[in-house]
Amino acid sequence: MDQKLDKLDLLDSISERHNQLRKLSEELWNNHSDIAISNSEWYIMSRIYKKQPTIAYVSKNVDITRQATHKFIKGLKSKGLVDVMNVENNKKVKSIQLTPLGEECYEKNEALKAKIEKQLAEKIGEEQIELLKSVLKMEWGI
Repeated sequence: MDQKLDKLDLLDSISERHNQLRKLSEELWNNHSDIAISNSEWYIMSRIYKKQPTIAYVSKNVDITRQATHKFIKGLKSKGLVDVMNVENNKKVKSIQLTPLGEECYEKNEALKAKIEKQLAEKIGEEQIELLKSVLKMEWGI
C-alpha cells in the first residue's frame, strides 16, 4: 500500500489519486506534443468537444472562476485549439468550439488516458477498475 495514502481519509485519498492521475496525464501529453495544455484547459475542452456552447455556459459548468475560464479560453484560442464566434443575432454572446486541431489533440489525449487506464488495470486488475468506475458513477445522494 502507498504509505503516503495510508493515513488519509476517503476524501483526501480520492483527491490525492486524482492529482496523481492528472499530473501523469499532463506529463504524458506534454512529452508527446509540442502544444502544452494544462489540466484546466483540458477540462474546458472536454466541455466543448463536439459542441458549440456559449462561453457563458462553459463558465457556469466548469469549476473555475469566470475570469480564469476566459483566460484559459484566450490561451486555447492563441494555441489554435478553439474558435470563438459571435452567436447569430446577438453581438454580446460568444460561442466556442474546438478547431480541427483542437479535436485532434482532444482525441489523442483520450487515447493517452485510455493507455493510463490500461496500465492501471494491469497493475490492480481489470475487475478493480470496473468496480471503481461503477462506484464513481453511482448516485451518492450528495
